Amino acid sequence: MSVTIAICASGWLLGWWAFGRVRFLSEVSDQPSELGVTIVIPARNEALSLPNLLADLDEHRPIGARVVVVDDHSTDGTGELAAAFDFVEVIEAPPLPDGWTGKSWACHTGAAAATGDAIVFLDADVRVTAGSMDRLLCQVAERGGLVSVQPWHRTERAYEQCSALFNTIAVMGAGAGARGGPSGAFGPVLATTLADYRTAGGHESVRAEVVEDLALARRYRITRLPVHVMLGGRSIRFRMYPAGIRQLAEGWTKNFASGASSTGPARLAAVFLWITSLGSSSITLVDAARGNVPLAIAGGIYALFVVQLVVLFRLVGRFGVLTALCYPALFVVFCGIFVRSLWRTHVRRSVQWRDRQISLGPARS
Repeated sequence: MSVTIAICASGWLLGWWAFGRVRFLSEVSDQPSELGVTIVIPARNEALSLPNLLADLDEHRPIGARVVVVDDHSTDGTGELAAAFDFVEVIEAPPLPDGWTGKSWACHTGAAAATGDAIVFLDADVRVTAGSMDRLLCQVAERGGLVSVQPWHRTERAYEQCSALFNTIAVMGAGAGARGGPSGAFGPVLATTLADYRTAGGHESVRAEVVEDLALARRYRITRLPVHVMLGGRSIRFRMYPAGIRQLAEGWTKNFASGASSTGPARLAAVFLWITSLGSSSITLVDAARGNVPLAIAGGIYALFVVQLVVLFRLVGRFGVLTALCYPALFVVFCGIFVRSLWRTHVRRSVQWRDRQISLGPARS
């Protein structure tokens, strides 16, 4: 019992450390940006989400901004929907070359057409508010390098609550709140000057990477360019995986094992111990129900983790107290998808996203 208590106490404390003190884009001054910017939106079968983002940009884009949608061989009318907005330039992505992932190719295609001082890459499911793009560009002008924002996750259906733990771990793994700076970046919102983007090698330098955002952040650091990460808070939001639980499972399967392998050893160990402590506290509840552990101890440990998760979940998305109370179930879902991600990433060497098989090389025998 003492070992379990030690694991849970250590994990609980490491959870706070791993999450750190994050910065929010909404805390930044919203002075109009003076940078000329091209906003690039890679889109493959995004008819459900893209019109919402374009409606936001119609009202809230910076003065003089170009908006380029790269239609990545969509079959659901994404390109036609984008073309209905008179301020949008639609580019058809050329056939996908060997050795490229679809998103990197679409981003590269859009970047090749970019003009001005800066470029912003937005995923099609992102939503922006008044002043958010100007705040983002001001950060680029002031800080240089790569500025990345993890949007606040807006949920609408019950199954979407399964993303709570994944979102929290993603923030921890990227070191968004670390004192020494982040170790990764978030793909939904990336902003940089065109000069820095080209110096880092752009998406061409990460063309084969499934988790291209982490790889691009690594390229910036290699070329001695800074990486800055913030959370979207009230400024930038998104709704991940609105098409159902299968889409949610495919999305996190694609991202998580590769993301874990890109996290620094110390931070990865801390996050792993935190996840382990969630599992240990869940098992302690079962033991208490069987009469093997004092209920007061099991209940106290459980309450501590619920309080922690209520705080962290609210920072990353619309995840309420009930979701935190059900964290043992979230832990089971996380383990299942993570094992699936390990299998697809490191054994089968293939993942699927947006009706496209992404090969990771020859499978291991």
